Amino acid sequence: MQTALLLQTLKQCLKAQGKTYADVAQTLDLSEASVKRMFSEQHFSLERLDRVCDMLGMEISDLVKQMDASQARIEQLSHRQESEIVQDVSLILVTVCVFNHWTMKNITQYFTLSEEECVLKLLKLDKIGIIELLPQNRIKLLISPNFSWIENGPFERFFREHVGQEYFNSNFHGEHRCLRVLNGALSNASAAEFQRKLLRLAHEFGEIAREESTLPIESRNGVTLVMAMRNWDYGFFDHLVRPEYRLKS
Repeated sequence: MQTALLLQTLKQCLKAQGKTYADVAQTLDLSEASVKRMFSEQHFSLERLDRVCDMLGMEISDLVKQMDASQARIEQLSHRQESEIVQDVSLILVTVCVFNHWTMKNITQYFTLSEEECVLKLLKLDKIGIIELLPQNRIKLLISPNFSWIENGPFERFFREHVGQEYFNSNFHGEHRCLRVLNGALSNASAAEFQRKLLRLAHEFGEIAREESTLPIESRNGVTLVMAMRNWDYGFFDHLVRPEYRLKS
């Protein structure tokens, strides 16, 4: 089954780059008929797979990551599932770690959770459907690249109530830190376009995080990105604004 999925992903990568069986045949010094047969019979040697990936400017590991991403289907949890996570601080911690592609060894090395405690949390996430816990306690993340928490759901409320104040009260000076507060008046069309740009930026952030997920944990720093945009009526100016001109929340 994994071979079939891997070759299906390879075909998608070929199509995305405008490559054909003829291009593969030329790379492998084979006839086009032989290449078609290799795909249909799912009989690819590791050496040949590596050469085709090299033609596409990829590593085999990149292909495997794309295959895993294509299998991920969970784009959002239910309200009940989010509530189940936020009721347990240790479970929140493990959830954030696995979202950042930490292994169980990484988690138990950096935090006070024992292996037994960590396994219990991972089994909980497996039951919820966020991960699949594999033999030797390997973790397979099952969320979609487009995963998002429920808007104003349990997880977002938890962040605002318990993390948000600490986050914004911290010092934003120094490496990997940045805070910009901008004010402006935009038309509806411009506001909608800028929101689309923010979503594209969020997608790019996720792509970079996934690309670097195979780096050693010592080479990666935890980064939290918060983007927000809304109409906002400054409350302390209320007494100076005519009611008909006040922005709606």
